[in-house]
Amino acid sequence: MKYSIKKQFAMIFIGLMSATILLCWFINSTFLGEYYMDNKMNALKNAYTVVNRAFSAGNVMTEEFDIQLQKMIETDNISLIVLDADSKMLITSRNDQEIMSKRLWENFFSSFEDEIDNIILEEEENYTIQRFMDSRTMTEYIEIWGVFDNGNIFLFRTALEGIRDSVAIANRLLAYIGIAAVVISGIIIVSVSRKVTEPILELTEISERMARLDFDAKYCGNSKTEIALLGNNINELSNTLETTISELKTANNELQKDIEYKNEIDEMRKEFLANVSHELKTPIALIQGYAEGLKEGINDDAESREFYCDVIIDEAAKMNNMVKKLLTLNQLEFGNDVISMERFDIVALIQNYIQSAEILTKQKDIKVRFENIRPPVYVWADEFKTEEVFGNYFSNAINHVSGDKIIDVKLIPMDGKVRVSVFNTGEPVPEDSIPHLWEKFYKVDKARTREYGGSGVGLSIVKAIMESMNQNYGVANYDNGVAFWFELEAN
Repeated sequence: MKYSIKKQFAMIFIGLMSATILLCWFINSTFLGEYYMDNKMNALKNAYTVVNRAFSAGNVMTEEFDIQLQKMIETDNISLIVLDADSKMLITSRNDQEIMSKRLWENFFSSFEDEIDNIILEEEENYTIQRFMDSRTMTEYIEIWGVFDNGNIFLFRTALEGIRDSVAIANRLLAYIGIAAVVISGIIIVSVSRKVTEPILELTEISERMARLDFDAKYCGNSKTEIALLGNNINELSNTLETTISELKTANNELQKDIEYKNEIDEMRKEFLANVSHELKTPIALIQGYAEGLKEGINDDAESREFYCDVIIDEAAKMNNMVKKLLTLNQLEFGNDVISMERFDIVALIQNYIQSAEILTKQKDIKVRFENIRPPVYVWADEFKTEEVFGNYFSNAINHVSGDKIIDVKLIPMDGKVRVSVFNTGEPVPEDSIPHLWEKFYKVDKARTREYGGSGVGLSIVKAIMESMNQNYGVANYDNGVAFWFELEAN
């Protein structure tokens, strides 16, 4: 991704850490020297205060003062000497009293202009603080010298331990630590940001699938963060959208039917009555004739009476089947049967139907070919009526199969749709009969249709169902058979 959140997280945190380390380096380089000098000056002034108070209170010779003095000398690395007015040494911290004494008198009796290595840092009434370079040892000191309240003179000093070198060393150490911290933190940040962005990427994929109207993807995170809350909301949105789209497709389908409903209803009624009258005329006449024959006792033998009864029962059953199909067709054509658009697996529907018709296919030694193991193919349609369409095609294939006795069922993916094809080996449909196949009560081979009890209404029902769902259907001839097909919207 060009604008990956993971990369942005990592860059922001690494940038902030680098900026923090650079700021520390700058502050260290700029102010560490001054801070160090201030600490040294404060240590000298504190020592001056402690010793001055001790002389004023007369506590110089006590053990308590001696302990306090030794702590200051060792902690702050201070050298000191105190002389009275007669140059008698009262307190000293080291063995080179002569050097310290000499330096003390130089401060009192030498002019400032003569001391080119002196830098006055602070000057008060009783003392002076200065920076001094010892030309003999090339060691730099901070000194405080002057007069105590009781008249004794003093010199305290502490060495400046290469402040510039100390700053450089501190900066190098800070740089090493900073680089290591940036690298380690960068690795940790990348790992953490990956963990944070993974559920976001998962939600992105789910939203993309939702945009393609695929609502099977669900967020399965079990955390209690805001991302998990968003995932749960997306799951609810997915369910709501699927339900709403199903309702909209159903409503849209009904709306398209209603546009043509009023213009076609009268013609459908007239056609229905005419066809029913025509189709029922023959079985009614047969039933009436054989019933009259039974009543008049044309044949007295039991075998003849049984034959007459069988004909009457058979014709009555055919009429009953025809009436049921006509009622179904009538409901479809008059719009009384609501089409419920839903999303389902067409593969499972076909497999279940073929399995239920296995007894019939085995009785007629028919070989049914359909890939049993294949991924689901989801479609939008009325599941119950789709099964009725497929059942009509499959029943026709069973009744008309011949030759190799093969029924081949195929699913053919198309642009946004899937075509279901039912092929059976046998005689192709005559070309002049193809335009009339979908008409009610049309029969290509009336003798054969009569043999298996066909009414000529099945394909009309297919036509009514497919048109009610606004989908295509048709038939195709081949050299060794015929294939009936219909299409559904795929998702």
